[in-house]
Amino acid sequence: MERLWAPWRLSYLTGSTPAERDRSCFLCLAAKRNDPQSFSPQNLIVAASNDTFVILNRFPYSSGHLLVSPKRHIASLEDLTPTESLALMTHIQSGTRALRLAFQPDGFNVGINLGQIAGAGVPGHLHVHIVPRWNGDHNFMPVTGGTRVMPLLLEDAWSKIHASFTANAAPPDLV
Repeated sequence: MERLWAPWRLSYLTGSTPAERDRSCFLCLAAKRNDPQSFSPQNLIVAASNDTFVILNRFPYSSGHLLVSPKRHIASLEDLTPTESLALMTHIQSGTRALRLAFQPDGFNVGINLGQIAGAGVPGHLHVHIVPRWNGDHNFMPVTGGTRVMPLLLEDAWSKIHASFTANAAPPDLV
């Protein structure tokens, strides 16, 4: 039997990421580090505006999995201001455009889980998932092996996506 090593998952399993250690909302922590000069593969933020930001998911369903979130810690769509709603949708559009430029996926899953019962991993902080998809990307491994195979390191995914955002994916006020 062959083994598939995924040592980066240990922090997820043990709750030992910095956000989990201090029990703060990782999205609120990220929102505080959204100055374009501080964007890096370590903080995973690829773009930000005054009201929203885009961050690479540290525990992705597929390579390039993005989260788009308001900076404010709010739980529901109806709590968004009109300005935040527009910024959120604009960043969703920019995120899909950046992923299309960076990875040429065959499609996307875009979704919101509202509330813990609906599957929200961070039920108190609204966020939208953008998951790039390719034909055959989720084959027998997750079905029979219970394992997802990520073909790209987070740092490499961040570099490609951030470059796509800054080159031509997002309007200047959203980078």
